[in-house]
Formats: sequence, C-alpha cells, structure tokens
Amino acid sequence: MSAPPAPGYADVVARIARAAQAAGRDPGDVTLVAVSKQQPWEAIQPVLDAGQRVFGENRVQEAMARWEGRADGLTLHLIGPLQTNKAKEAVGFFDVIESVDREKLARVLAEETQRQGRAPRLYIQVNTGEEPQKAGIAPGEADGFIAACRGAYGLKVEGLMCIPPADEPPGPHFALLRKVAERNGLAKLSMGMSGDFETAIRFGATSVRVGSAVFGARG
Repeated sequence: MSAPPAPGYADVVARIARAAQAAGRDPGDVTLVAVSKQQPWEAIQPVLDAGQRVFGENRVQEAMARWEGRADGLTLHLIGPLQTNKAKEAVGFFDVIESVDREKLARVLAEETQRQGRAPRLYIQVNTGEEPQKAGIAPGEADGFIAACRGAYGLKVEGLMCIPPADEPPGPHFALLRKVAERNGLAKLSMGMSGDFETAIRFGATSVRVGSAVFGARG
C-alpha cells in the first residue's frame, strides 16, 4: 500500500479533530489555515490535492507570486504584518487579513475597501505578551481599537489573532485573547500554530495556522 501523498496534512487534520472532540467541540468549527509561506510548489500541490482549500501567507508580494492564477476556489489569509503601502494589493488579493494592528492601517484599509468595493474579512492582531519586537495592539488598548475600527473607520471586524511568546506557556495568552473577543462580541479566534494548536483548540480557536506540521520543516 503506498503512503498518502500528504502525510503531514492528514496527521494534522486528524489531530485537529481529536483535539476538538476532547474539548467537546465540533471539528468542523475549527478551520485549518495551512501556512504555505516560503514553501515550494511541490510541497503545496499534494496538500491541495488532498483537499485543503485555506492557506496562509506572510508577505503580500510572495503570496501574489505563488497564488496568482491558482487561487480559484481557495481562501487566502494574510497572517504576517501588513505595511500600509501594501494595503492596496492586500485588499485586492486576500480573502482574510489577520494582522490589523494600528489606526493608520485601519484607515488605509477602509479607504481601499471603499475604492475597490472589496472587503476582506478582518482580524485584529493582539500582542498578548506585549513583546516590543512583535506586531499587534497591546491588550489594554484592544477594546478602544476595536471600537475605532468599527466606528471611525466602518470596518467589519470578524475576530482576533495572536502569537504567544515562544518561551511562555500559550494557554494564558489564548485565554486572554478569548476574553477580549467575548467582551467585544467577536466570534472568531485565530490562534495556535504547529507546536500548540491542540491547546488553542481547547481554548476556543476557530482557526489554527499550521505550517511545518503540514508541509514538513523547510530545508
């Protein structure tokens, strides 16, 4: 019997299902965002062939080069920091932008959404560990920023995203993100990566961003 064409992908899908069931949740309520950044096409094709339709990318230009003409029927998430000078391309190309984290970017996204008549789904990135080197709004400023995005800029915010500090247990960060989401009436939580997505599902993640566990480590 030949091995499955995308063993990492099949394993992650099975682990998501087990983690959801263990948390008393429907596995169908957790979306796998396969992080395809920097992956060669020969690594992506078997995952596509296996049925994956949601992919995450870190950089606008790299994503456009990879997916232009291949994105029919797919949902593409921008999960990396977004510079305002790339907002026009991001609004035109991505279905979901997960890294909204400052007022200047919110204003530019609102302008581009109006101009293009296209509104990607938006997540606000919260820097739960308040790490200076990391993008994201500080937790203490999140409520005000969400209100500004909705009010001043008329943006429809769908959810929140976080990347916990690498050297801390992720659970408290996921719990904090869920709290911010609940008090702001946001249903979607993008949290959890290759090393901690099962924990994220236990804390209510509605999408997990998994790269190396799906595709294998990049060479």
